[in-house]
Amino acid sequence: MAFNFAAFSYIIALIGDAFLIFFSLFHVIAIDELKTDYKNPIDQCNSLNPLVLPEYILHMVFNLLLACAGEWFTFIINLPLILYHLNRYRTRPVMSGVGIYDPTSIMNADQLTLSQREGWIKLAFYLISFFYYLYGMIYVLIA
Repeated sequence: MAFNFAAFSYIIALIGDAFLIFFSLFHVIAIDELKTDYKNPIDQCNSLNPLVLPEYILHMVFNLLLACAGEWFTFIINLPLILYHLNRYRTRPVMSGVGIYDPTSIMNADQLTLSQREGWIKLAFYLISFFYYLYGMIYVLIA
């Protein structure tokens, strides 16, 4: 039982993934509040947009650590979501600040449905990833 860089990478991935689960859960709740007209779109987008870059950067950083540790299967599993994040940020609406949510278009039915579906899919992916990282950490520590 040896502690190595791969085990450290999985521990960082577990901690980072816990934050990503909270981010995606907040995203789902915020979009649901928009859907039920509980909050106005400007306030909701102002609370969602500052979390976009930290989510993307956190996900990329611990995947870079996993790639440096030689955990290629884990990196390849996460690669589609990384590419989706890059594409989503690259094609974001033109705004004065950072973020991907535009208050003027978020209330469109198709945009709201797409954002809600995106939040649920990310939440499911991060939850499954959390247990995979836990398994990977235990496997690396035992091996």
